[in-house]
Amino acid sequence: MTVVGPLLIGVVYCLLNLLIREPHRRTANALMIAGAGAAYLSGGGLGAGELPFTAVMTYVAYRGLRSWNWIGAGWLLHTAWDIVHHVKGAPILPFEPGSSYGCAICDPVIALWCFGLFRSSRFSRLSGLFRRRAA
Repeated sequence: MTVVGPLLIGVVYCLLNLLIREPHRRTANALMIAGAGAAYLSGGGLGAGELPFTAVMTYVAYRGLRSWNWIGAGWLLHTAWDIVHHVKGAPILPFEPGSSYGCAICDPVIALWCFGLFRSSRFSRLSGLFRRRAA
């Protein structure tokens, strides 16, 4: 479950995004990147070293307001930061020691989706079905 669980969380995140129509979907994901950039600020274990990463992620989130590629890049940056925290810092969830490891597995799934891997016409048709059933 240390790999399958985080992979499933990434897939569920992508599926839940189908409930949000464009362009709001991209905006919501840019906001998620901004939040992910600040996730380690409260006790991430790297002290003031957390601040530059948060600034970079804020810039990436701003650029993500107009580009899915920037959002995908943000998820990959967060993956790298998760690995740093898994090795050197504190976990993203203080009550779950392997949470940074899990996040490092989940985030690339979301990044691939943001880069368009799963945003094909077939996936778009699924999106319409998913939204109709949720309504």
